[in-house]
Amino acid sequence: MSVLFWLSDEQWSAIAPHLPRNRPGVKPRRNREVISGIIHVQRVGCRWRDCPAEYGPHTTIYSRFNRWSKRGVWQALLARLTVFDAAGQQSIDSTTTKAHRCAAGGQGGPKPQAIGRSRGGRTTKIHAVADQRGRLIAFDLSPGQRGDVKVAPTLLERLPAADYLLADAAYDSNALRRWLAERNTIAVIKPNPTRKGQVAFDQDCYKLRNTIERAFSHLKDWRRVATRYDKLARNFQAGIAIAAII
Repeated sequence: MSVLFWLSDEQWSAIAPHLPRNRPGVKPRRNREVISGIIHVQRVGCRWRDCPAEYGPHTTIYSRFNRWSKRGVWQALLARLTVFDAAGQQSIDSTTTKAHRCAAGGQGGPKPQAIGRSRGGRTTKIHAVADQRGRLIAFDLSPGQRGDVKVAPTLLERLPAADYLLADAAYDSNALRRWLAERNTIAVIKPNPTRKGQVAFDQDCYKLRNTIERAFSHLKDWRRVATRYDKLARNFQAGIAIAAII
């Protein structure tokens, strides 16, 4: 049997003040128990019906997760808890998650639910930005075949402009470089070997891009992020937000 997860006093003291109040459902005194159950399911990757009884009825655990996902509570909680130095560096990249057959059948079809076909089969791509400490500060989803550079401006414009943006060759675009320059951000982007006329970049600074790789590594430790089981993109996004919060 897997080890149960319980929010520590320190974690709960950070989360509790930002939770919705005066809402229907479980009494506030059981919030910590129910949210711990949600986190347990996200970490170990079990089905909601297999959530250990110590957290309460599995129907209650899933209902809370789904209802708050629909209202954007998890993403809002992450936004409230995210404190970072706007200056300095940001790193952007993407990682692909295999969509399990359980993820099929979402309303509107695969495309609106951010599921596409790539070399790995049916996949969802997680586009994310990490701060210089390797913490995720913004993310979005797309079908697995979507190019990275197309999503970058939409993702970055949510954040204060950084001094440096670190990215690999998938983001080597003249349009993105111009957009970053307008924000007074220095592009530390590895040039694509196929581009005409190479662009100089700070190779020492580029080595710090491992922050986003480490962030993805920690994120993939969560089984329901490493494999997508959710039919709805908003529920999968909520699971990523929970992992980032913890």
